Amino acid sequence: MADTKREIERKYEATPDTGLPDLTRVAGVSAVHDKGVAELDAVYYDTADLRLAAASITLRRRTGGTDAGWHLKLPVAPGVRDEITAPLSDAVPHVLQSLARARTRDAELVPVVRLRSSRHIHHLVDADGAPLAELSRDGVRAERLTDGGRTAQWDEIEVELADDADPALLDVVDKKLRKAGLRPAQWPSKLARALAETAPKEGKDAKAAAEPTAPASAEEPANAGDYILAYLREQAGAILAYDPAVRRDLPDSVHQMRVATRRLRSAFKTYRKIIDRTVTDPIGEELKWLAGELGVARDHEVLTERLRTRIDALPRTLLLGPVRGRLRIWTVARGSGARRKATAVLDSKRYLALLDSLDTLLADPPLLKAAFGTAARVIPKAVLKGYDRLAARVDHALALPPGHERDLAMHDARKAAKRARYAGEAATPALGKPAKRFAKRMKDVQAVLGDHQDSVVAREALRDLGIQAHAAGESAFTWGLLYGHEEAQAAERERELPEVWQKASDEDLRAALSH
Repeated sequence: MADTKREIERKYEATPDTGLPDLTRVAGVSAVHDKGVAELDAVYYDTADLRLAAASITLRRRTGGTDAGWHLKLPVAPGVRDEITAPLSDAVPHVLQSLARARTRDAELVPVVRLRSSRHIHHLVDADGAPLAELSRDGVRAERLTDGGRTAQWDEIEVELADDADPALLDVVDKKLRKAGLRPAQWPSKLARALAETAPKEGKDAKAAAEPTAPASAEEPANAGDYILAYLREQAGAILAYDPAVRRDLPDSVHQMRVATRRLRSAFKTYRKIIDRTVTDPIGEELKWLAGELGVARDHEVLTERLRTRIDALPRTLLLGPVRGRLRIWTVARGSGARRKATAVLDSKRYLALLDSLDTLLADPPLLKAAFGTAARVIPKAVLKGYDRLAARVDHALALPPGHERDLAMHDARKAAKRARYAGEAATPALGKPAKRFAKRMKDVQAVLGDHQDSVVAREALRDLGIQAHAAGESAFTWGLLYGHEEAQAAERERELPEVWQKASDEDLRAALSH
């Protein structure tokens, strides 16, 4: 079984002679307890081509200290990582292999670096003796375990926030340490430094690539293709980043991963004049499959929350029969195994092949002639073409009388609105405020159409619940009442759509987008 903790820390350059200031003068710190020296021995694992390190992920087996075991660290933000731990074993635990699989694919995990550290530990505590942070001075000896590797050694100071402590404490401690002459470490982790400083001599280029440099402004995209490729890489990266979150069943992770797949697929369609659709269409179909598989759990979650909210809003006098119990039974029956299914999908050969296809596409993108044109000329045409598609679908939906055919037409319009919104978002780095405003207007249209579609789906579920209640000898009154509420909600969205659409179809906005 694996456990997780959020690791928030700061690292500083040090030498064996580096002194520490009196940290009891830091607001909130009442005492600093010397906890002695621990001898730590950690072996870091990665693929032969260091795929985990490239993604700022570390996997190690460590002995010594109070937290011996396997540790997988996933980046969250600068200085913040989620650490997932598992008990000591000879082989990499399956649960940690699974969390890293989107990066490693089928490549073998092998020992790459060994770090032995003498860690002098100090605990910063408050007036009640509660821990605030741990300050450690590490003397590190690094050894490369692959052919041609070298050794290195250095000292560093690390301050890690205690569980549930205020992150602002690190800022105050940082100020005190800097005033005493300490400087932030150039390296984000011990492993990053070890990989660079122990690289084989023939790997000087790799070492140079790993060394930190002063932040530099990103190179400006030169043409339309550069902008769209940057967007595609961002979304492909989001899929990889959310993969372990979905496996861990973190809140909103399925939704965010699904959004990334849809944005990629939408960009393939919208910008087909920039990137060859004969290559992207098959990948788009696989993205559609992935979104559909992930959507089973997400759609059920959204629908259940909607029904629960509707029930909570009713007066108790209108809740006839075991309404909440019936919903709970229905929810469990439909949602059983959803997380297990999502994990199985992410472990499937089909999913890993999709990730490989995206890597190949982005490594050697099949750009068309338009990709080399200026962004201001090429990108607006693609965005406005998507807008025209949406306009046609909205007009068609509004021309139909209320009923099943209009419901279907509004659902088609919703999909077009989402695609137009994503097109505007992808265009924003190139076109600026006009594209941002366009995307916002499209989002407004999508919201109205989305709520309408959610109402259609909710009515289908309420009808099923009413039938089940009636068959069980329960009153179906409440389910019928909620059905009527959803009908009224849908009708309100239909009345609202023309006004929202009029704002979205502002000719001035379209003109600004195309200039």
